[in-house]
Amino acid sequence: MAVPGARWSILSLVLVVGLLVGGCAARDDDRLGGDPPAVGGVPNTPPMGWNSWNTFGCNVTEKIVRAQADALVSSGMRDSGYDYVVVDDCWSATDRASDGTLQADRERFPSGMAALGAYLHERGLKFGLYSGASDRTCTQLLGQRPGATGSRGHEKTDADTFAAWQVDFLKYDWCSVDADHDRQVDAFVTMRNALRDTGRPIVYSINPNSGVAVGGDDTVPGAAHDWGGVATMTRFTNDIASAWSNGGGSSGSQGVLDVIDAAGPLTSRVQAGAFLDPDMLEVGVAGPLTDAQQRTQMSMWAMMAAPLMAGNDLTTMTPTVRAILRNPAVIAIDQDQRVTAGAPIGDNREIWTRAIGDKGLVVSMTNRGDRRRLMTVTLSSLGLSGDATVSAVDAWTGKRYDAAKGALSVSVRAGDTALLQIA
Repeated sequence: MAVPGARWSILSLVLVVGLLVGGCAARDDDRLGGDPPAVGGVPNTPPMGWNSWNTFGCNVTEKIVRAQADALVSSGMRDSGYDYVVVDDCWSATDRASDGTLQADRERFPSGMAALGAYLHERGLKFGLYSGASDRTCTQLLGQRPGATGSRGHEKTDADTFAAWQVDFLKYDWCSVDADHDRQVDAFVTMRNALRDTGRPIVYSINPNSGVAVGGDDTVPGAAHDWGGVATMTRFTNDIASAWSNGGGSSGSQGVLDVIDAAGPLTSRVQAGAFLDPDMLEVGVAGPLTDAQQRTQMSMWAMMAAPLMAGNDLTTMTPTVRAILRNPAVIAIDQDQRVTAGAPIGDNREIWTRAIGDKGLVVSMTNRGDRRRLMTVTLSSLGLSGDATVSAVDAWTGKRYDAAKGALSVSVRAGDTALLQIA
C-alpha cells in the first residue's frame, strides 16, 4: 500500500503500468465480428467451471457428469464461482434424429440432455455442451467415432435445440487441418448469429486452431486474429497438456509455460465479455506438474483474466488441489470487475503486471528455474520513483513484502509464482 512519502499514487502507478504493458485494452484493428460482447447477457467477467475432456475424454457419461456436478457443490467449488459444467465431445449420438436435430447418445446419456441441464440448474449450476464447427465433431474428424454430427449447415437448428435444452455455454471446435480464414470466419459467425437469434445468453467459446500454423511465423488462427467480436472466449493455442513445457511450438500440444508465452503479446485484446482462452486448468489432472507449477498455472490464468475451467476429477481431488483451485485471493484477481489482462514487463517473461480495481496492481514473479531463488522487480519498472514506499501481499501465502532500495524482492520456489497485490 502506498503511504505518505511516495512520489506517485497507486492510481498514477496503474495508469503508467497500463501504458507499459498494454493493460488498458484499445480496439484492435484486426478484431473480427465487431465489438464485444459477441452474445449479449453473458457475465462481463471470465467464466468459471468444469469441463469433462481432460479427465474423461470420450468416456463421459451422464452418471459421471452428475457426480462431478455434485462434487462441485459439496467441495465448495460452486460457491467459489465454478458454476459452468461443460460436457465436451462424445455426448451426442452418432446420427441425428429423423427431423435433423441432435440427440444424446442413448446408452451413455439415457435421460437426455434437457434432463441433464435441469439436474445442473437445480443445483445452482450452468449447463455447457460441445459441438463441431464443421460437419463432424473432433473425434469424428480424427476417425475415433463414426458419424457426422457437427453443426455446420445445421446452425439454426442446433442453436434452437441448445436453447430449448437450456444450455448456457457452447464450446465450438474447428478441429480441421483446413484453416482457411474466410471459411473459419463464416462458420464461427454463423453460429454466433444463430445463438444470438435464440435470445438466450449463451457463453460462446471457440477454438479456431487445428494443429497447423497459418503463416511462416508459426501462428495459429486463434492468435493471428482478434476474435473478440465473434466469441466470448477464444483459444489462442492448440490443446494444453499436463506439462511444464513441450518446447513452445504451436503445432502440437503446449505446456503451461508455452501457453503463458503465447498469451503475452495478445492480452490487450481482453475486455468485458471477450477473453483469451488459454485452455483448461491442469490442476489436479494426472501428469508431471508439481504443486508449485500448478500454482503457477492458476496464478498466470488469473493474470490473463482468463476463464478458469477445471478439468480434474472433482470426486477424488486432494485437499491441496482443492486449496489451489479455491484460493479466494487468486480468484478475486481473475474475476476483478475491471476486466483487463496483465502482460510481461518488457521482455522479461517471468514478471507480469496487471491493473485491478480502481487503483490496484498485481505483480506476478514466476521462477522458471529448477531451484529456489530471489526474484526482484524494480519500482522504476512499475512507474515508481526509487524512493517510493510500497508494500505488497502474496495471494498464496498472505505474507507482506515491503520495498527496499527501490525494489520488491521475494524468494520463490522452483516452478512457483509469487502473486503480489499492491493496493
